[in-house]
Amino acid sequence: MKYLIAALGLLVVLGIAYFASSNRKQVKIRPIIVMIVIQIVLGYILLNTKFGLVCIQGFADVFGKLFEYAGDGVNFVFGGLLNNGASSFFLGVLLPIIFISVLIGILQYTKILQFVIKYIGLVLSKINGMGKLESYNAVASAILGQSEVFISVKKQIGLLPKHRLYTLCASAMSTVSMSIVGAYMTMIEPKYVVTAMVLNLFGGFIISSIINPYTVTPEEDILEVQEEEKQSFFEMLGEYIMDGFKVAIVVAAMLIGFVALISAINDIFNMVFGISFQGILGYVFAPIAFIMGIPLHEAVNAGSIMATKLVSNEFVAMMDLAKQAHQFSPRTLGIISVFLVSFANFSSIGIISGAVKGLHEKQANVVARFGLKLLFGATLVSILTSVIVSVII
Repeated sequence: MKYLIAALGLLVVLGIAYFASSNRKQVKIRPIIVMIVIQIVLGYILLNTKFGLVCIQGFADVFGKLFEYAGDGVNFVFGGLLNNGASSFFLGVLLPIIFISVLIGILQYTKILQFVIKYIGLVLSKINGMGKLESYNAVASAILGQSEVFISVKKQIGLLPKHRLYTLCASAMSTVSMSIVGAYMTMIEPKYVVTAMVLNLFGGFIISSIINPYTVTPEEDILEVQEEEKQSFFEMLGEYIMDGFKVAIVVAAMLIGFVALISAINDIFNMVFGISFQGILGYVFAPIAFIMGIPLHEAVNAGSIMATKLVSNEFVAMMDLAKQAHQFSPRTLGIISVFLVSFANFSSIGIISGAVKGLHEKQANVVARFGLKLLFGATLVSILTSVIVSVII
């Protein structure tokens, strides 16, 4: 039965993307089929084989160690602030982002990161049938983040036509940055975080190549990566420390605002309608949860968490999932978890538009105009990843 539902889910997602396509005649079927097969194979390896589980465990152990090291720095500054046995989301989950940001800075400074991103991107471009720039950008987004990635290609931003700019922005919204992956792993199972990161990379190409198909000519297929201005090692450390701190503060501020707002709206809806706002959204999103492979008796609660991610952000939704985890079967938990691992929410439209605005005013206006289409495409990527995972677990 799960295979029939997965087939239905796959047809619905691809059908919706095809219906929304800007040029249906240019959609290339072969690369799409190849990438779906790759998603299934990679998902199976990561979730159902000893090799995959060892890789994921190793990945999780690395981030576990990084959080331990980060904890030494946090405890030095904030030690004694909490009672014994108490915990703080800000201190324990968000502030370690600073240390991981520093490590990313070191890898960039030594040019290790640029080398890895560039050559993985070149390999991907052979598979997805898209340009080198699009492939580089997708890999870079998964490591650097949806704002920072545009700096590395800022020389080309102003030269890109609308259709290529859409693909770059869609990749940035469909993935998550390496700096906050560790934070996700404290809230949901690491194996689902890693699996979602890998599958979303291909899912972004699949959906973009249907919604926004085009062919890049050899003359256009040029990749120019912006070299950062030369800094001393300690200047770089200071910059990345502050960047990590800004990310932690921004996420904390958004959590305070969104959690408080959703709480207030839920209260108002309960008083007026006798059902919470999230409860209503649960019924709206239940059909989507069903085609993702979630049983009907769990679909409404799952839909509520999915909708929370869309209207607020993934952190708020992950907190809700942690509170309601006992209500879901392990399989449903896995499907919801992979859905949550992306930046596909309304606030990301502003973040991406703002990042482009800092580099090119005119192109930022273009991004703002197709903002809802970006969110639509990135949400389809999350649904597609969940459908693929529903076949495997």
